[in-house]
Amino acid sequence: MSSPLGKLTSPVSLAVDAVLVAAFFAYLYTLVAPHVPSRDPKMIMFFGAACAACMSGVFWLAVQMFRVVLKAQLQAKK
Repeated sequence: MSSPLGKLTSPVSLAVDAVLVAAFFAYLYTLVAPHVPSRDPKMIMFFGAACAACMSGVFWLAVQMFRVVLKAQLQAKK
């Protein structure tokens, strides 16, 4: 099933999204790591990274959906 609007993503947009997700992951890790209820640095790193990874995945999905919907709407106006 092909889209009548054409291709909605490009390698450049995916690269920009990857950079945004990496920055979002780093930011979230710095927010959640101090709240891990442990004194072991390895556990703090593991659970902080696990939480930040999960939330970064949701952020990636949201960015992808936003980009595709915006591009489709702009192409539909033409």
